[in-house]
Amino acid sequence: MGFEETTPIQEQTIPLGMQGKDVIGQAQTGTGKTAAFGIPMIEKINKDLKAVQGLVIAPTRELAIQVAEEVNRLGKNKGIRTLPIYGGSNMERQIRALRDNQIVVATPGRLLDHIRRKTIKLENVHTAVLDEADEMLNMGFIDDIRDILKALPEHRQTLLFSATMPKEIRDIATTLMKKPEEVKVKSKEMTVENIDQYYVEIPEKHKFDTLTRLLDIHAPALAIVFGRTKRRVDELSDGLQARGFRAEGIHGDLTQGKRMSVLNKFKRGRIEILVATDVAARGLDISDVSHVYNFDIPQDPESYVHRIGRTGRAGRKGESVSFVTPREKAQLHLIEKLTKKKVERLHVPSSDEAKRGQQQVAVDKIKETIDANDLNKYHQAADQLLQDHDASEVVAAALKLLTKERDEVPVRLTSVQPISVKGAQRDKNKNKKNYRKDGNRNFKRSGNNKSRNRKFNSKGKHGFQNKKRNSNVN
Repeated sequence: MGFEETTPIQEQTIPLGMQGKDVIGQAQTGTGKTAAFGIPMIEKINKDLKAVQGLVIAPTRELAIQVAEEVNRLGKNKGIRTLPIYGGSNMERQIRALRDNQIVVATPGRLLDHIRRKTIKLENVHTAVLDEADEMLNMGFIDDIRDILKALPEHRQTLLFSATMPKEIRDIATTLMKKPEEVKVKSKEMTVENIDQYYVEIPEKHKFDTLTRLLDIHAPALAIVFGRTKRRVDELSDGLQARGFRAEGIHGDLTQGKRMSVLNKFKRGRIEILVATDVAARGLDISDVSHVYNFDIPQDPESYVHRIGRTGRAGRKGESVSFVTPREKAQLHLIEKLTKKKVERLHVPSSDEAKRGQQQVAVDKIKETIDANDLNKYHQAADQLLQDHDASEVVAAALKLLTKERDEVPVRLTSVQPISVKGAQRDKNKNKKNYRKDGNRNFKRSGNNKSRNRKFNSKGKHGFQNKKRNSNVN
């Protein structure tokens, strides 16, 4: 497959996995986790037994598909097949396919559906993997994970991978795993080492114009722009299209078909900018992404590492730029502390600098064409032009033809509240501190003179999901 040496997580995990030991692996995305658990799993599969023997649980459809593709590649020459199962795809087709695959990669909700319908048989599962466990916790799947693990044979081997280790994840390791060995990739081994990190300090109202100028200056081959909310993603992708960029967005409210269509266009270079929420881009592995732009700085430093890890992959260099309002500087300092790396400040580019950046792209195209040395058909026309016009004018005209002239369409985005370190901490505890519950399932906001009631039913109306599964994500 072209592997020449193991990554740190593979070097430490594969021997333990081959010995049948339970493993807790703490590592970021992009560190080679799939091969770390996939290789030991495949080595133990009995290819003559047409039954599910290996199980991987992943938080999102996209990650399930990606992991299944990688495990399929690992097991191809051994005749071992892997099936992704997730919500939104045909259940009957999945049931038929389960008969022919020895490894299943599943999202929690759809896997539980199969377990309850008794359409998946788990008695032969000897290896279970929880991938991106902290993200499954954030998405409200922790109880589903416990139910799934309890449905598996007790003698199984369990491997758990997580970027962070909150208490709930530790509890799973304590109660549902057997004397797990811990493997931790130190922060110096994180993918951020290959990434040049920058930030611009900018008021909210000037962020979009600054983004488009940076895109013109950097001219990325493929770039990901992160927005904090689904609405933000829609507005950003629409605004970038209006300015002439080939951009599209993905988030949890889009259908699975639409999301896969956008991702495929991005992989093939038919769009140059992918705008995404954190969840939608989780586990994205596209090696040619050269730039990541945090249009909205994330709420926690771990999410920052996940985001910028979409670039600088497979040993390549990458670049990230974060947009920070003056009130968000403390959050930036927290990020620097986690990554142990200084985030350098960029000056805010002017419109003239953006235009020069566009012209430089045209210059680079001309140089590449000259280097290709395939110009014999054009020499006669070129000589004629140079007889009639000054050489400088000819080159300037060529540059004008190749330079994209941006339509400065005014773009207005819905304002979002800036993140502060204190504010982020308050958000975690708001249900405990800001509300009190009465017997009618009303929540009354307290602590100020403008109290108001907010009613909702047990299914989570008005957005109070209370850790329920979001079917649009799973």
